[in-house]
Amino acid sequence: MRLSVKVLVYIFAIAIIFSFGTLGTYILGYYQNNFNVHITSLLDAAYFTIITLTTVGYGDIYPVTSLGKIFVMIFIVLGLGTVLSAITVFSSDIVNSRLDKIAGKITSLERRFLKNHIVLIGTNVVNMHLAERLKRERARFIIVTYDKLLAESLRDQGYNAYVADETNEREMRKFELQRAKSIVVDMHEKSKIIYAILIIRNIAHNTKVTAIVHSDEEARNVQSLKANVNVMNPSEIASQMLTKQLVKA
Repeated sequence: MRLSVKVLVYIFAIAIIFSFGTLGTYILGYYQNNFNVHITSLLDAAYFTIITLTTVGYGDIYPVTSLGKIFVMIFIVLGLGTVLSAITVFSSDIVNSRLDKIAGKITSLERRFLKNHIVLIGTNVVNMHLAERLKRERARFIIVTYDKLLAESLRDQGYNAYVADETNEREMRKFELQRAKSIVVDMHEKSKIIYAILIIRNIAHNTKVTAIVHSDEEARNVQSLKANVNVMNPSEIASQMLTKQLVKA
C-alpha cells in the first residue's frame, strides 16, 4: 500500500525522534549516570523514551543531573510537537476518508488501488446490465454516477459505486482514468455525454473508450469529436439482428 508523502514524512520524523531519545538516554544513562538509575540496555532507554513521549511518566526513571535534565527537556519539546502533529494528520486523514465514504466519494486509499480497472460512467440501461455481468465475472470495475441515492443503493448491492459530476475534470481525475483498462460511457443525460468524453480524453489519452448512444444524431455528435471513441448504438444493433431473423423467417 502506498502512503501519502505527508504521512511518510511524519513516520520518518517520529522514527528520528524515537532514535534520538533512545540513543541519547542510553549514552547519558550508561556512560555518565545522568539518571537516577544506571541504564544498561537499549530496551530500558526505549522504555523511558516511550513513556516520556506518551506523557505517562511512571517516575521510575528520571534525570538527576543538569545535562540529563536539559536533554530530556529538549527531547520532550521536539518529541511531543512531532507526535501531536502526526496524530493530527493521521486523525484528519481518517476523518476525511470516513466523510468521503459516507458521501459516496472515493477515498484516497481506494484511489491508490485503481489500476487496470474498468470504469462505467453513467447508470443508463447498458451500463447497469454490463455491471451485472462484470460482477458475475468478478472483474475489477467501478461505477461513477452523479446520483447519490443510486450510488448508495448500488453499494448496498455490493458494487463499487461512487458519486461524482461526470463533467467535472477535477472530480473525474480521482478515478485514475489514465490507468484504466477500459471506459464505458452510458448516461441518462444525453447533453452531458460530449462534455464527459472530452474530459475523459483530456485525462486518459490512450485508454479504450466506448460511448453508448441511442440515436443516429448522438452517434454523429460523438464521432464529430474525433476523440478515438468506439460508438455503439444498442438499438441499431438489435434492429439489425432482428431484421436478419425476420427476413430469414
